[in-house]
Amino acid sequence: MRSKVLTIYLSIAIALSLLVFLSAYNKNVMLPGNHQGYEPVQPIQYSHRLHAGELGIDCQFCHTGAEKSRHAGIPPVQTCMNCHKFITAPYLEVKAEDELAVKENRKPRQIISKEIAKIYEAIGLDNELKSDSSKTPSSIKWIKVHKLPDFVYFDHRPHVAAGVQCQTCHGAVETMERVRQVNDLSMGWCVNCHRDANANGINRKKVNASTDCTACHY
Repeated sequence: MRSKVLTIYLSIAIALSLLVFLSAYNKNVMLPGNHQGYEPVQPIQYSHRLHAGELGIDCQFCHTGAEKSRHAGIPPVQTCMNCHKFITAPYLEVKAEDELAVKENRKPRQIISKEIAKIYEAIGLDNELKSDSSKTPSSIKWIKVHKLPDFVYFDHRPHVAAGVQCQTCHGAVETMERVRQVNDLSMGWCVNCHRDANANGINRKKVNASTDCTACHY
């Protein structure tokens, strides 16, 4: 009986070792829990390339929790409305309607794009952007892209305070039409990042990034 148990444990150890070896040399082989490349379709086609890239909106304008909370957070609909109570459709669509209205000698019609209309629907507005009592406001069910295991503790605050750029972990989000997980976010990846930060500093500042197990597991 004891030999059978040892054989099972040995088989598992060999299988895991082989998987680690293959994942190190073959990008198509991933360890369990590795969601690198995950790129879910979101309920609204929100373009980070447009907002963070072309328009240059700072990450923390929407993800306000990154500096003062463990979680960066997903912005509420009202944050979207700071801009989209005025911007109802892409500029080129509005411009085309304005030019057509001038040609037809009439007032321009309000253009509301399909995706921005979803924001208005969530906040309970009608076609004139007025509160509609027949509609029940609801939150937008965004799909989380970067998710660490429950046994891992990660806090955005010390990373932001140390000057770690969002792109370090999340990749060049400002170039993404749809956000995807760029890095594998494995323990080894995190530890190597901490080691590099200790050796080279962050933005020319010396840091003491812990590599102790209890920093993330306690």
